[in-house]
Amino acid sequence: MTQKFKILVTRKWPKKVEESLTATFDTTLNVEDKPLSESELIEAMKSYDALLPTVTDPITDKIISTPDRKVKIIGNFGVGFNNIDIDSAKNNNVVVTNTPEVLTDCTADIAMLLLLGVARRGSEGEFHVRKKEWVGWRPTHMMGTKITDKTLGLFGMGRIAQAMAQKAHFGFRMKIIFYDPYFNDEETIKKFSAKRCKNIDDLFSNSDFVSLHCPSTKETKGIVNYETISKMKKTSYLINTARGDIVVEEDLVKALNEDLIMGAGLDVYEAEPKVNEGLLKLKNVFLLPHLGSATTETREAMGMRVYENIKAFFQDEEPVSYTHLTLPTKRIV
Repeated sequence: MTQKFKILVTRKWPKKVEESLTATFDTTLNVEDKPLSESELIEAMKSYDALLPTVTDPITDKIISTPDRKVKIIGNFGVGFNNIDIDSAKNNNVVVTNTPEVLTDCTADIAMLLLLGVARRGSEGEFHVRKKEWVGWRPTHMMGTKITDKTLGLFGMGRIAQAMAQKAHFGFRMKIIFYDPYFNDEETIKKFSAKRCKNIDDLFSNSDFVSLHCPSTKETKGIVNYETISKMKKTSYLINTARGDIVVEEDLVKALNEDLIMGAGLDVYEAEPKVNEGLLKLKNVFLLPHLGSATTETREAMGMRVYENIKAFFQDEEPVSYTHLTLPTKRIV
């Protein structure tokens, strides 16, 4: 690669990744790690060959359709890409890549942490100790819910859901049920002795824990609402490490206040980083700040996947992982 293509990294990335990017490209880093404004992103589309955003950067049609656009590829730091207007990218012949596969286990770990934390009241207990309110062990103090031998319902059966099933089924003897109309791997289903549910209502009504693992699409946005939550057992819990906009948070708050379910564990939110005030007031909600992939190993692997995607693109090769099929025959123009 003789030409040093200009790329912009919208947030601070792991040091190892930034060093690789800087060594290969004419790279502008975000040293202060402050979110870029819409006007700054529009200007970047005119000035750089590649834009490297994160899942918290809204890359809208207005940004992608910028007149005199120079950017040819958007390398998203994240497996999800609902922050990017994919239709606009297709229409403007802009390639979009993401980072699947490298964050599977760590996100599943967080899903299990949320499940354990909310069921065993871990967050409440930790604050109880820190506030010096604990007066000693007693038989009825902070009783939670046992998870061993309970039923885990997976909404979506992709890589992360399967990793969670592995941990839950073989680690805690949990029964696995799932709803995913696109999943037909009978060997995996047999491995977990899993039962396929005929619809969402079937899944929600028969689970002790419902864990969300579906992408954010037009069909799934807001699909977990008051009506669907009301189908759940009063003793059950909702876990979300997928996408915040799958859940209507006001409906979840209402359901929790009405004791329709026992609790919820959330790592993602409708309007990140803003968290619904109603959720913040509830003790039976275990809240984390989008930590699904937040390990050194995983974040470095995600960044290096972006690096490899961008490098392949500018060498006129097919990126390792991309989100749509409008790859031009000749990409370096």
